[in-house]
Amino acid sequence: MKSPKAMSNKTAHAGKKMVIITSYFKDEAYGLLGPQMAATIIQKHSPYECIVIAVTREYAKDALKNALADYFGDARPVIGFSALSGREDLFALAKELRAEGAVTILAGPQADVDYLGEKGWRHHPHRFKGLSENFNFGLHGPAEQVIGLLKCLDRNDWSNIPGLLYTDRDANIIHNPPADWNENYLGKVRWDNIYITAKEVIAPLKIRTAQVLQHIGCPHAARITPTEIDYPTSISERQGQRIKLQLKGCSFCDVAVDKGFHGKLDREAVIRQINFLPETQEGRKIPFELINENPLPTLPDLLREVNLRGIKLSQINLTLRADWFISGVQHLKEALRIAGELGVYVLLSSIGFESFDDRILRNLNKGLSVENNLQAIRLIRQLKKEYPHQMGYSSQEGANHGFIHPTAWDTKETSAEIQKNIYLYGLQNDILPPHSTPLIIHHASGLAHWIRKIERREGLGFKRYGTIIGWWEKPRPF
Repeated sequence: MKSPKAMSNKTAHAGKKMVIITSYFKDEAYGLLGPQMAATIIQKHSPYECIVIAVTREYAKDALKNALADYFGDARPVIGFSALSGREDLFALAKELRAEGAVTILAGPQADVDYLGEKGWRHHPHRFKGLSENFNFGLHGPAEQVIGLLKCLDRNDWSNIPGLLYTDRDANIIHNPPADWNENYLGKVRWDNIYITAKEVIAPLKIRTAQVLQHIGCPHAARITPTEIDYPTSISERQGQRIKLQLKGCSFCDVAVDKGFHGKLDREAVIRQINFLPETQEGRKIPFELINENPLPTLPDLLREVNLRGIKLSQINLTLRADWFISGVQHLKEALRIAGELGVYVLLSSIGFESFDDRILRNLNKGLSVENNLQAIRLIRQLKKEYPHQMGYSSQEGANHGFIHPTAWDTKETSAEIQKNIYLYGLQNDILPPHSTPLIIHHASGLAHWIRKIERREGLGFKRYGTIIGWWEKPRPF
């Protein structure tokens, strides 16, 4: 084990300490912007030393707890949990640590709704009951809100701390409104503050791909749109019927509900983040994902400005929608010409195609059609011919495009349509990921409202698996 005592020696914070625990995939080396930025803010603006521990599903709980005990020593453990991916084992760990005397804080996306529990759970026992028994506090919104909490952990009055959730003496949940996002806290991330569970040890994790925040939320979630979603195929006697909803963004996206769209960061804040990225042996910044669902219109100017500052880039990974790729393709061509001059590689790392059947795309509320997806693919392949050395897009080049399957609306007809498009356009050669992503319905997503409307209308109940609704099982009568 890389001793947590050695971790402590890296900073002057010899007294108070905090850890942020987060979910992670084995054998990866990507940064975690949210937790690592939070740890950076805490260490800079509070008396707490703070590190991030990335916990894989293969972790040894006893080894982790021993490492935590070694790290905190005689200090009371203060442990944040963020980006847990719905992992019930980490929820249980938080509850166990709380019972042993630690202060546990649930933060990150969906922290408020996961702390509060699923809508209407007090009247519907099968629904997700929330995590207020697992965590002392929930914290929803900008990470710097925790600074005020850390100053008064032992008080009984937290009414002035924005974004905080906690229970009063009568077990009622108090929910303070969150503060607005402040760019002054978003300019720097320490990328060397993360450790990973590996077998029986905890070791430093060297980040090979970072993230740079340019948009907060998604523009597709900026407005509410009326939509109708089909009944799931598991209720066969209701095929052809639909549920009317008012949705922000994609129906499956819990982040659309969590953040909506808060707009873009000032370019200076973006460049500050880039400037603080680690460098490769060649003196270039390590590859980074630009967090912006519509990055192409501003990409040429960003490349020019970074070059004027004397900052050398190696690779930019872009995540975007198919329709915004189509509308921004001329901006991308300009960016690729600049990238070629600067020796920068642009990877279209993830495009949210999600499906190649129009019925499923409509139910996902993508605002896209199969033809949009196919047009984008044709343009991408043509661009690859024009800029073979400046741009990558295929799964063989490291991209992982969105493809959701199975879904709640799969039929013989939808499967036939998807397979036809896959083989007709050779999607298996460059577009499809190694493994599709099953539809996940978080209890606060748009599709969760769809499920609950069906439950009320039909007198049925879908099983819950922690924060996730089990749409794949046939619902049972109440």
